[in-house]
Amino acid sequence: MKFVDEAIIDVAAGNGGAGCASFRREKFIPFGGPDGGDGGRGGSVWAVGDRNLNTLIDFRYARRHEARNGEAGRGSDQFGAAADDIVLRMPVGTIITDLETEAVIGELLEPDERILLAKGGDGGFGNLHFKTSTNRAPRQKTPGWPGEAKKLRLELRVLADVGLLGQPNAGKSTLITAISNARPKVADYPFTTLHPNLGVVRVAPEKSFVVADIPGLIEGAAEGAGLGHQFLRHLQRTRLLLHVVDLAPFDPAVDPVKEARAIVAELKKYDPGLHAKPRWLVLNKLDMVPEDERVARVKDFVKRFRWKGPVFEISALTRSGCQPLVHAIYDHVAAEQKALHEPDVRFDSTPDE
Repeated sequence: MKFVDEAIIDVAAGNGGAGCASFRREKFIPFGGPDGGDGGRGGSVWAVGDRNLNTLIDFRYARRHEARNGEAGRGSDQFGAAADDIVLRMPVGTIITDLETEAVIGELLEPDERILLAKGGDGGFGNLHFKTSTNRAPRQKTPGWPGEAKKLRLELRVLADVGLLGQPNAGKSTLITAISNARPKVADYPFTTLHPNLGVVRVAPEKSFVVADIPGLIEGAAEGAGLGHQFLRHLQRTRLLLHVVDLAPFDPAVDPVKEARAIVAELKKYDPGLHAKPRWLVLNKLDMVPEDERVARVKDFVKRFRWKGPVFEISALTRSGCQPLVHAIYDHVAAEQKALHEPDVRFDSTPDE
């Protein structure tokens, strides 16, 4: 299935039904009084998070979503029926924005979470509604209120704990294949990955985390070069970024340090907040470096790159060094989750007087 992470849709809630002006007319009842009922409420449009969806492809081709109008009121004290609501099922991680005001209506962060997109109009009042002790034969009625209509932008940001970052052909797809159940396309040419891939990494039966692999970045990505800039938004929800570097490029003229710096610069241009996320360095393809040169090449890269953070030396192809990386990632993610859910308990040390 084609991966679609953006869509623009029109939603329109139903109008409320009009109220009715009617009077009771029966034999031997000359003054039956008003019996016009109120109109029914128009249908609303709701968004619901669905864990079984992972793309917005359904909204690329079905862009108009309208709810029905409420029924009009009738005589004999009959109120109009309310129209059914429309429920739009969307992937978890979808951000919904009003295109006219640029205001974020909501984010679907949990399965079955509901967000009201457009509220249906209330029904109008029939003349029964206006009856009083001093106004026994009202002829007033009101039309139904119009439902809301909006033009919305849907933007999907996948929910992952860890994001893979790097140049094309750095070995990100091979790495996610080695440590998770994901099976993205792997080939010996750049830009093999054309859309984000998610993989669940299981450290133990009840211990796991989610990894996101996006298309590789190149210099100028923040200005629109390559493919990766289109999918950088998917890294904004992650807790940790893994900067994967090809330590043994096919072209000897390519400098891994220069390429790694270009990635960091593009990340900062795109979103300073994304650049500030915790980031680990993963030096990949060590199996292609002669064994007696590995230590020196790693030290040279770290020194010239001026890296102070964690460094992991792996070979995604042979899976060498992958297990220590996986356990370190899980410990980091688990610690952040624990800190997020721990209550902030503060004690007042001032003694009672």
